[in-house]
Amino acid sequence: MLKIGDTAPGFTLPDSERQMRSLSDFRGKPVLLLFFPAAFTSVCTAELCSVRDELGRYEKVGAQPLGISVDLPFTLARFKEDQGLNFPLLSDFNKEVSTAYNALYSEFILGLKGVSKRAAFLVDGEGIIRYAEVLDNAGEQPDFTAIKTALAALSVPSS
Repeated sequence: MLKIGDTAPGFTLPDSERQMRSLSDFRGKPVLLLFFPAAFTSVCTAELCSVRDELGRYEKVGAQPLGISVDLPFTLARFKEDQGLNFPLLSDFNKEVSTAYNALYSEFILGLKGVSKRAAFLVDGEGIIRYAEVLDNAGEQPDFTAIKTALAALSVPSS
């Protein structure tokens, strides 16, 4: 299980525009990784739209949110367009990144296997995990208050 202080596993995934994105592309700035079970579901839509609506808060501290699910890039493109999402959505169709972050259900609803758990990881500009939360209940959202507190701590200059 990944925890605060661990090095975040690197990855390269296709985004909703079919461009390859790597965690290392964002080196030097905080990245908020938001794993979610499936596009077009109510809780996932609410979660990602809340990030959309507060994107300025993340940009203010130079943080980049990235949504990650096992949906195909084409599904994510439609979801992003329909919801007006203003940050990248990445396809972990092969489930490698969800597995590396311990954020994968072995079995989900209706007997579906290999669906991303809802999870949040804040990775600092050096690639170190500064916040980690993996939820077993897909009906819950990450603790955005705690995430914002962790983000604020990253933006405080050290003496």
